[in-house]
Amino acid sequence: MFLPLGDEPNPRGIPYVNYALMAANVAVYLFVCLPLSFTAPDPQSLLLQEYLRAVTESLPPNVPLSDVLPQVTVYDLVVFSYGFRTAEPSLLTLFTAMFLHGGFMHLFGNMLFLWIYGDNVEHRLGPLKYLFWYLMTGVAATLFYWLFSGGSSLPMVGASGAISGVLGFYFLWFPHNRVRLWVFIFPLFAQVIMAPARLVLGIYLLLDNLLPFLVTQGQGGGGVAFGAHIGGFVAGVLVAWVAGQRALSSRPAEYRVRRVPAAAALPLGEQVVAAAKAGNFQEAARLYFELPSHATRRLLSPDDSIALGNWLARNGHAKGALVVYQRHLRDYPAGRGAAEAHAYAGLLELHTLREPTAAYQHFVDALDLKPSPEIEALVREGLSEIASLQKFPVRSRR
Repeated sequence: MFLPLGDEPNPRGIPYVNYALMAANVAVYLFVCLPLSFTAPDPQSLLLQEYLRAVTESLPPNVPLSDVLPQVTVYDLVVFSYGFRTAEPSLLTLFTAMFLHGGFMHLFGNMLFLWIYGDNVEHRLGPLKYLFWYLMTGVAATLFYWLFSGGSSLPMVGASGAISGVLGFYFLWFPHNRVRLWVFIFPLFAQVIMAPARLVLGIYLLLDNLLPFLVTQGQGGGGVAFGAHIGGFVAGVLVAWVAGQRALSSRPAEYRVRRVPAAAALPLGEQVVAAAKAGNFQEAARLYFELPSHATRRLLSPDDSIALGNWLARNGHAKGALVVYQRHLRDYPAGRGAAEAHAYAGLLELHTLREPTAAYQHFVDALDLKPSPEIEALVREGLSEIASLQKFPVRSRR
């Protein structure tokens, strides 16, 4: 058995939206699920008759309906009304189904994953965007499940599709984070270990969901909507990737006003190169951000690219500098200046943009590239600062 207990690093502060989502799910369980799970329905209820007809369609041939009827509760009817049924889909149940659960263990597992992974994603997205994409990836998860469900009359409930969307964001944005896992293999092994987050989430996606999804041909097994988990995860990864591409193509606000081009002997790209080589980085930066992102690909040499980013950082253009460093890593991911680009991008994320977990990813990448002693010292100082900012102690990196 593998049970995640926490992750590192993560930012200080209170993830209000994440906690509010957890509170909403727990409140529905305490005030709706628990009391109504011990309440028998009215035998004359039309909703009960409709529910029994739906159940009859899915019962094994040797199980009579009379065996099921005594076990039906009012909560079953609530789930039938507000869970998502692919045979009768509705806009309302796309959202209400996310806050209903089939029992305590269903709720506990979902809330544990949301507590561990949600705070980093909320911090990176911001509260309102986090809430929006939590709900939207939850909708995407349900719609993906719908494609393979075969028009079932039985409802699907649970927050796991939306939480899988959060995991997709986390998988792409925080590749170097680590997860504390309690590993219990009776009677041989019981210990808490640290595991790479991408390995843990990869196992969640492939072994816990994709393989069962293929084995059951998308119909689910044991009451688990594997298709919803896969759909939510993929939606989260895609949105995170698009956000990354938009950041790479962004133009800092101070460089968004386009000048009226004057007649020039050189094309714009060549003007950028000439200004950078001459050390005129103010002009190089202005011209550089007039070009679309794709036109800057390998436009500058590694040295000039780093020099331009450094000039922007020193002169109060943090977001512009971060764009230049990120484009440098796009163009020269493991080449000259890559360790420096990671280190300087990490310092900007840490000190200016207040994104310590994003900075951590850059610092780890910088160390992997075996930087110079000066850059390594900067990186290790940054890692020590990040460790001091954490809610829980962080183990040092090598």
